[in-house]
Amino acid sequence: MTQAITNLARLTLRQLRQMASDLGVTLYSRKSKEDLVSAIAERQERRGGDLKAIEAELNAPARPQSNTRVVFLPRDPQWAYVFWEISDADRRQAQSEGASHLSLRLADVTGLQDGSSHPHTLQEVPVDSHSTEWYLPVPLCDRDYRVELGFRAGSNWISLAFSSVARVPALHPSDQILDQFVPFSLDASVPAPQPITTPIETSDSGLHERLYQSATTHFRSRRVGSEVLHELDSQSSDQRGLSDSGAGLWASGRNESGLGGVAPRQRSFWLVADAELIVYGATDPSARLTIGGEEVPLSSDGTFRIQVPFRDGEQAYPIEATAADGEQKRNITLNFERVTPEDNSNPASEAKAEWF
Repeated sequence: MTQAITNLARLTLRQLRQMASDLGVTLYSRKSKEDLVSAIAERQERRGGDLKAIEAELNAPARPQSNTRVVFLPRDPQWAYVFWEISDADRRQAQSEGASHLSLRLADVTGLQDGSSHPHTLQEVPVDSHSTEWYLPVPLCDRDYRVELGFRAGSNWISLAFSSVARVPALHPSDQILDQFVPFSLDASVPAPQPITTPIETSDSGLHERLYQSATTHFRSRRVGSEVLHELDSQSSDQRGLSDSGAGLWASGRNESGLGGVAPRQRSFWLVADAELIVYGATDPSARLTIGGEEVPLSSDGTFRIQVPFRDGEQAYPIEATAADGEQKRNITLNFERVTPEDNSNPASEAKAEWF
């Protein structure tokens, strides 16, 4: 037993790991050289194997030379699995250039097509020189990453291979559906809107949606930047019953024959109006953005856009962006104030018949 341990201690760590793999030693890639020697010697003693026969197998003809490559596989939103192969020629070349230890470089390449990476996102992780696999922690989920395999030679970097770009999945399902705005509110105690029933609908989708639909029924819109310009559909004045000044037939109190004396009529009249506030901007796609302490997700190009109610009173929106490494911050605070000096409106459900 002592002689076997002495002979095993003369082998390199790579030879010991190959021997441990052949003998079925578990977790051999995580053991130190001393633990491998003990485990192999114990396994040999139980099997009654011959050390010389095993060493002869190690000196068998070399297998076909493999090419250097690295593969990046996201496992979940927080961890990724990386495995690689290094050809003997590349390893010898790196050693001749003074390579000291093997490392993996994880780079955020979200939205980039030219092979570059976002600044302040590159992470270099030293690994065991004889390992062929590693688990990497992912700094941010829902991003695109690429891994570079190489050796560190003092202050120099010797690149060996790049992996393909892979998307790390998001931690939570996306809250965005098609072109809908991100749900956002700084007022946690906003009362739920009261439904307004109409003869046509049994359940109302909300005042804003009803106003939007009714206001855009006879309009077409085109978008220029962040503004929406509305144009009235081409209709003749005869079809609308309006003159060039916008006045109707009964504006002057005359009928079609030009005679006055219009009979009084009864009508229920109503009006509703409200406003919304849109806050938008952009920052580095890898940054963390908060508005009023609440995190707001960014799109792939770093832009953001929220739509919130614009109520009477003052509303403050402190916006802060923090770099992925946490060392740089930018902030801006937007204050808004709405005043409604007069409100003589009423929904259709509260309209009363009036004579005019």
